Amino acid sequence: MPDAREEARDAQESEAARRRRRAQFLRELHEAKQLRDRVQPRRARAARMRQQMRMRTFRW
Repeated sequence: MPDAREEARDAQESEAARRRRRAQFLRELHEAKQLRDRVQPRRARAARMRQQMRMRTFRW
């Protein structure tokens, strides 16, 4: 039977592994978005404009 200390250590390791995977995913997502923006500049500009309009009309 594993005791509480071993379970806590496993939970911490899995949490750290999850954070590493998430950080890697976010890095790759950001890189993919940058690549898409370079490849399709007109679409990227339109998306930026839409986002700016969304932020201007957003109410706090």
